[in-house]
Amino acid sequence: MSDEQDLWRVLREVSGMPYGAGQIAALEQLLRRVDAADDRQLAFVTRMQGTTAYVYGGEPAKSFVTFSWCLAEFDRDPQPYHERHAHTLLWHFKYMVTGLLKFPEVPLDRTYAVLDDMERRYREGGHSLQAVYKHRFRVADHVGDAEAAEHWYRRWQTTPRDDLSDCAGCDPTTQVNHLAGTGRHAEAVALAEPVLAGRLTCTEQPQSILTALLVPYLRTGRLDDARNAHREAYRRVRGNLSDLWDVGEHVEFCTLTGNGPRALEIVERHLDWLDRAPSPAAAMHFAATAAAALRRAGDVTLHRRPTADRPAGPVAAAELADELSRTATELAARFDARNGTSHQAALVAERLAAGPSGAHVPLSASLRRRPAPTPTRPAEPAAATGGPALHPAPPAVPVPVDASADELLDFAYDRWRSHDRETFRAALAAWDARFGGQAHGPTTTAYRTELRAAELSDAEDAAGAVSANRAALAAWREAGDEVRAQVVAGRLGVWLTRDDDGAEEGLELVRQAAQLLDREGDAAQRAAAHGRVALAYMQRERWSDALTALERVPADGAGDPYLAARSALHRAHVLSQLDRAGDAHAEADRARRIGRELGVGDLIAAACLAYAQSTEDPAEAVAACDEAVAVAPPDGALPVRVTRARALMAAGRAADAVEDFVEAVTLCVERGLPGDALLRWELANAYRVAGRLGEAAEVAEEAVLGLDRLGAQAEADRCRHLLAGIYQGLGDIDPALALLEQLADNLDGPDNLPHRAQVLEEAGGILYDADRDALAAQRFAAAAVAYRQAELPLDELRARRREASARFWSGDVAAAVATVEETDRLAAALTGQPEEPPAVTYETALAAEVGARVLAGDGRESDAYDRLRGVADRLRSIEAFGEAAQVDLFAGELLLRLGQVGEAEQRLRTVLGGLPTGSRPAAQAAWLLARALDELGRPDEASALRDEHGLEPE
Repeated sequence: MSDEQDLWRVLREVSGMPYGAGQIAALEQLLRRVDAADDRQLAFVTRMQGTTAYVYGGEPAKSFVTFSWCLAEFDRDPQPYHERHAHTLLWHFKYMVTGLLKFPEVPLDRTYAVLDDMERRYREGGHSLQAVYKHRFRVADHVGDAEAAEHWYRRWQTTPRDDLSDCAGCDPTTQVNHLAGTGRHAEAVALAEPVLAGRLTCTEQPQSILTALLVPYLRTGRLDDARNAHREAYRRVRGNLSDLWDVGEHVEFCTLTGNGPRALEIVERHLDWLDRAPSPAAAMHFAATAAAALRRAGDVTLHRRPTADRPAGPVAAAELADELSRTATELAARFDARNGTSHQAALVAERLAAGPSGAHVPLSASLRRRPAPTPTRPAEPAAATGGPALHPAPPAVPVPVDASADELLDFAYDRWRSHDRETFRAALAAWDARFGGQAHGPTTTAYRTELRAAELSDAEDAAGAVSANRAALAAWREAGDEVRAQVVAGRLGVWLTRDDDGAEEGLELVRQAAQLLDREGDAAQRAAAHGRVALAYMQRERWSDALTALERVPADGAGDPYLAARSALHRAHVLSQLDRAGDAHAEADRARRIGRELGVGDLIAAACLAYAQSTEDPAEAVAACDEAVAVAPPDGALPVRVTRARALMAAGRAADAVEDFVEAVTLCVERGLPGDALLRWELANAYRVAGRLGEAAEVAEEAVLGLDRLGAQAEADRCRHLLAGIYQGLGDIDPALALLEQLADNLDGPDNLPHRAQVLEEAGGILYDADRDALAAQRFAAAAVAYRQAELPLDELRARRREASARFWSGDVAAAVATVEETDRLAAALTGQPEEPPAVTYETALAAEVGARVLAGDGRESDAYDRLRGVADRLRSIEAFGEAAQVDLFAGELLLRLGQVGEAEQRLRTVLGGLPTGSRPAAQAAWLLARALDELGRPDEASALRDEHGLEPE
C-alpha cells in the first residue's frame, strides 16, 4: 500500500469515528501528514471532513478555518474533485452562519457577508433559498429584531424545500423553538407530533426536537410527555460537548419542574464543560441556567475539576451561582455590544430568574425533592414502630440568662457531653454575645478554646479541630491545669489518628493522656481517656488493642450513661470486626437500651444501626432500622437510610428498599457528599430485583458514569455487568452485548481472566438465546480459552460444551464434531477421581449428552446412543432429575431412529411413569411413546395415549 492509499484509508477510518475529542485529535494528526504529502485533493477532502468534525465535536471555531480554506481552494482553481463536494460545501455555509453568531468577537457584518455569499451561490446553483431565509430568520431572532424575524420566518415557511434544506427533524425543531418563544405552545406540540411519528436519522435528532418540546409539553399539561422527552433527550446529549446549550435547556427544565436535586446533578456533571465550552453562546446559556438552579440549592457544595488557573476542590452553590451569573451577564453584554441591542441581556435575565412553576414533574429515578427534616428528638415512643417504648425525650433546656462566663461554659460543656448539640451551640453563641469582647483569665480562655474545638469536631472540620485542640492544649497548660490539658490531648490524639501522617503522634498522645489521667483524674475522666485510646486504635484498625482499651471502661461509664452508651457502641463495632457476632449483637442491644433511657436520638439511631448490622434475622434488622429512621437527627439520616435499604433487600423487600436508596442518593447529592455513584449502583439493583427494569437501566447508566468519573474502574465494571443484565431483561440485546464486549476488553489482565471468561460466556449465552448461534460459538470459544489460561478446567469444559451446541445449531456440524472431541479430552482429564465432585459429574454428563446430539446430527446415531449409556443414572445420582429425564428421552428417540422400537417402548414407558402429568417432558415422552406404538402396529393404544396427554394425532 502506497503512502497516499494509506492516507485515504486513515481518512475513512477517522470519518467513521464518533464525533468528539478523539476524532478531532485523529483528524488533526492526519491533516499534518496530508499537508506534508502535498496532495491537494486529499488536503481538500480532509478539511471538508474537518469542518463537520469540528462542528459536531464541540470545537466549531476551528471549523471557520477549514471552511474558509476549502472555499478559497474551491474558488481559486476548480478541479473535478471540487465539484463532487460542491453540495457539501454549500451545506457548510449553514454551519458558518450559525457558528459565527455564537462568537461575540466576530462582527455581525461578517455574518451578514457570509449570508449574502451563501444566497448568491445558492441562486447561481439553482437551489431553493429556503435554507437562506431560515438563517436570515436566525440572525434576526438572535439580535432581537422581532419584526425582521417574523418576516424571514414567513419567507422560510413559504419557500419550497430542496436538498439543501435542513432535515425533517431540524427544520421543525427551529420552528418549535420559535413558536415556544412566542408563547404558542400548543402549535409547537401539534407541529412536532407528525415529525416524532416519522423516522429521524439526523445526528441531531430526535434529541434536539425533544429538547425544544420540553417547555411546550409542560405548558400544555402533557407532563408524561415532558418527562419522557427529558429522559430520552438528555440521555442522548449528555455525552456530547457540542450539545452544551441543550444541556442548559435540561437544567432549566429541571428547575421549572421543581427538580432541584436533579438540576444540581446535571450542573455538576457538566460544570467542567464550561472550561472548554464549544462557544461563548453555549457557555452563556449553560451558565445562566446553572446559576438559576444553584441559587435555589441552599447550603450545598459542588466539586469542580482542576484547570490551569484553578485547582480541583469544593465550591459552595451560592458562590458558584454568583460566579456563573457574572459569566452569563458579561457574555450577554459582549453579544449585545456586538449586535447593538439589549436582547441577549434580557434573555439571560429571564434565565437567571427562572424558578419552579406549575405542577411538580417527577423526573429522576434516583433523586427526589428533599423531604421535611426528621425531628432531632423522638416525638413518639419507639413502640409506634414496633420496638420497646422509649423513655420520653428530655425536655429542652433553656440557656440560662444570668449565668457568669464560667457558669455558661459549664452549661455548654454539659449540653455537649449530653449530645444536646443544638443547646450547646446556642449556649456558646450566647457566651460570645455576652462575654466575647471581654478580657478573661487563662482558665476561662482555655475553657472557651476547648469548646471551640468541640464545635469544630461536631462540624467534622478535621483541620480546624486539630488546630483548635492544639491551641486548647497549650492554653490549659498555660493555665496550669494539666488534667484538663490531658483531656484535650486525648481528643487531639483521636483526631490525629484519622490520618496516616499523624497516627504515630496521635497514638502517643492518647496513651500518655490515659496514663496521666489514671493517676490524677477522677473516675469519669479515667474511663473517658481509655475510651479515647480505644477509638484511636479503632481508627488504625487495631481491633484487639481497641478491645483491650474498652475493657478498662466500666460498663456504666463510671456513672456517665452517655459514655456507657458510646462505649457499648464501640464494643459492638470492634467485636463485629473480630468476628464475634453474638457478643457484638449483645453490646449493640445494650447501647440501644441506654440510648432509649436517655432519649437521645443520635445515640438511639446509632445503636439501632449497630443492632441491625449484627443480627442474622432480616426482619429484626428492618425493625431496628425503622426505629432508627424515627429518631435519627437530620445529619444522621444518610447512614440510617442506607442501612435500612440494605436490610430491606436482605429481607426480600426490594420495592421498599428503592425508596430508602432514592432518599440516600438525594441526600448525597444535596449535601455534596461522595458516594452517590455507589448508592446509585445499589439502587439500580433494587429496581432490577423489584422488576422495574426501565428505571434500573436509567440509574445504572448514571452509576457507571459517576464511577468512571471517580476513576473506580473495578466498581464501574461491576456496574456495567449489572447494566448488561438489565438491558438483557429489557430485550435490548445489542447494548447488553456492547457492554459485555467492553467488560471483556477491560478485564484483560492475568488476574481478571476468570471474570473475563465469565463475561464472554454470558455474551455467548445471550447470542445463543437470540438464535445468533455462529456468533455465540465464537464467544463460547473465547471464554474457553480464558478459562484454560485461568486454569479452570471444569469451567472450560462447560464453555466448550456450549460452543459445541452453538456450532451444531448454526449448521456447522463439522466444527461441532471437532469441538466435541475437545470436550471429550477435557472430560477425560476430570473423571476417574475416587470421590467425584457433583459438579464434575454434572458437567461431564451434559457434555456427553451434547456430544450425542452432535453425533446424531452427523448421522452417527449408534455412536450417539453409546455415549448416553449410564449418563441418566449419573445425573440422578446427584439429584439432577430434570436433566436425567431429557437424556432418557433423547435415548428413547435414538432407539426409535435405530429401529429398536421394542426397547424404545420399554424405556419411554419407564421415563413417562416418573414424570409429572402435564409437564413438557411428559408430553415429549408421550409423543415419542405414541410413535413407538404406531410402529409396533398398536394404533389404538397410540391414539389413547395422545388423547390422554392432549397431543395432536400424527
